[in-house]
Amino acid sequence: MGQEGLESYFLRMEMEPEAFSPGGDDASSDSTCYQCSSCRADEERSCANSMRGRAKTRSLSASPALGNTKEFRRTRSLHGPCPVTTFGPKACMLQNPKSIMHIQDPASQRLTWNKPPKSVLVIKKIRDASLLQPFKDLCIYLTEVNNMIVYVEKKVLEDPAIMNDDSFGPVKKKFCSFSEDYDDISNQIDFIICLGGDGTLLYASSLFPGSVPPVMAFHLGSLGFLTPFNFENFQSQVTQVIEGNAALVLRSRLKVKVLKEHKEKKAMIQNGIEENGLISPSLEKELFKQAIQYQVLNEVVVDRGPSSYLSNVDVFLDGHLITTVQGDGVIVSTPTGSTAYAAAAGASMIHPNVPAIMITPICPHSLSFRPIVVPAGVELKIMLSPEARNTAWVSFDGRKRQEICHGDSISITTSCYPLPSICFQDPVSDWFDSLAECLHWNVRKKQNNFAIDEEEEF
Repeated sequence: MGQEGLESYFLRMEMEPEAFSPGGDDASSDSTCYQCSSCRADEERSCANSMRGRAKTRSLSASPALGNTKEFRRTRSLHGPCPVTTFGPKACMLQNPKSIMHIQDPASQRLTWNKPPKSVLVIKKIRDASLLQPFKDLCIYLTEVNNMIVYVEKKVLEDPAIMNDDSFGPVKKKFCSFSEDYDDISNQIDFIICLGGDGTLLYASSLFPGSVPPVMAFHLGSLGFLTPFNFENFQSQVTQVIEGNAALVLRSRLKVKVLKEHKEKKAMIQNGIEENGLISPSLEKELFKQAIQYQVLNEVVVDRGPSSYLSNVDVFLDGHLITTVQGDGVIVSTPTGSTAYAAAAGASMIHPNVPAIMITPICPHSLSFRPIVVPAGVELKIMLSPEARNTAWVSFDGRKRQEICHGDSISITTSCYPLPSICFQDPVSDWFDSLAECLHWNVRKKQNNFAIDEEEEF
């Protein structure tokens, strides 16, 4: 596709610089703030003054720095929201002054720090004895060598093997512990280290409803498609990340809003209406509905649950009914989730840098129902069809499973808060390596070439 063809796909935007504080207590008049109109002008993003180039090696070593800049063109795709590129209190993505499109060259996405990171969240796969020693080695290195504040979930520290280890006691006393759904740590974490499989990365995403700190994932689980780092040389790899020498891939997330009818309150109010008169539509909507929001990294799955009937759900796109799913269910996934459940259901695999949402039916009762890809900025809504014989069930990254009844709705769009995943090499190389090593993509015995005498016969 030529340059004119590319320009027809993307809308170019000029962003006006404003003064901002790059993090910390003192505001700096020399810094710049960029406001995103597609995010309704409610998200501020910052960038550091120091710039680094691309490292074209398998390591995370830095290449020569680029010159400082205060003015550059910032654009977005025609439909996709411009993602927030500040991650936690101290990290942001290194801006590329030559970028003219929202879909950057993946090699230009690099991590930089406004200030040196001081706090780290360590997420360990629970009930796995093989991870105890790597967990202890990493925590000792972070606390004693790097003098960092380590946050660990309470249920990890309740493991008897950790509680009864007296030699690990002095290190454990330095930890800051928290409990999911009770403690808000979103503004206290500078970056995250995951020990385990892909599930640890999904869990890290669920802890941050807003801006997500950079995530470094070590492959200590079973599959490891999203965990590119090996633990053998963790000291040097962690040090390079702390120094800001790392490539990033921004994994888009889905912002999901579940609107459910409050049936008990509705019945009570309706009984009162019969006695006292009418109720205003605005008050009716407020009292009859309760909203729950989620940030989803892989996929939203709507299925028929324990029922033996086909699921029957309507799918709306920007308010228009596009199809009715009759089958086992439907998967709405991010590009990151396209290599998970969606791939098993027959969908294509999409690189995480592509701004898109994938809709994949699960065992549809139709020969022509194929998976589709829609722009990242659209809003999807899923509801039970009026003709549905049973309820449906929904889950978010395999968690928070709940029943969907008549009158309930699920709204889905691309979140402004992506998950910044730290790369081992770069976004392209890491993705294709995972396809080959984890999913054995296009593995086949090679065809033999013709011998010389066989070629002469033809």
